[in-house]
Amino acid sequence: MNLPNKLTIFRVILILPFVLLLLGGHAGWFGEAAATDYIALAIFIVASLTDLIDGKIARKYHMVTNFGKFMDPLADKLLVCAAMIAMIELGRIPSWVVIIIISREFIISGFRLIASDNGVVIAASYWGKFKTTFQMVMICLMIANIPQLKLLTDIVMWAALALTVVSLVDYLVKNAGVMKETK
Repeated sequence: MNLPNKLTIFRVILILPFVLLLLGGHAGWFGEAAATDYIALAIFIVASLTDLIDGKIARKYHMVTNFGKFMDPLADKLLVCAAMIAMIELGRIPSWVVIIIISREFIISGFRLIASDNGVVIAASYWGKFKTTFQMVMICLMIANIPQLKLLTDIVMWAALALTVVSLVDYLVKNAGVMKETK
């Protein structure tokens, strides 16, 4: 197993301590919630950075594998979805925002499966990359939960939501032909 794939697996493994610290801190399992929030934030940042690093290494050193093509986007979705669902539990994000964001991920994943079945590879777009960046920043701000940054957190949440919808429309428009039965 190569280094990028190990980083991807590491990212998946980090989800458990991240969620346990974040939710467990607020349940009183580990002491003061504010302290566990910052440890959870550090874990989330490390996990997010592994996404950036594993892709760069895989492309630069020609270490792209089928496992990585499958597992890397799945690891990203698991991390982001786990974080946003935890944020609902903590009252930091409305559930309807999370439903829209997760729905987009399911739609794109299904779309990619159909494309793959037809021998078409759908690469990530810039809109998708912007969406991911804003979602990661939004989650970091929500974990930190700094009252003085509430307005900024809300603005970033709305931007992430808008980019989620824009990136979905972009994928669907650019790849409309994928839905035709061509196999």
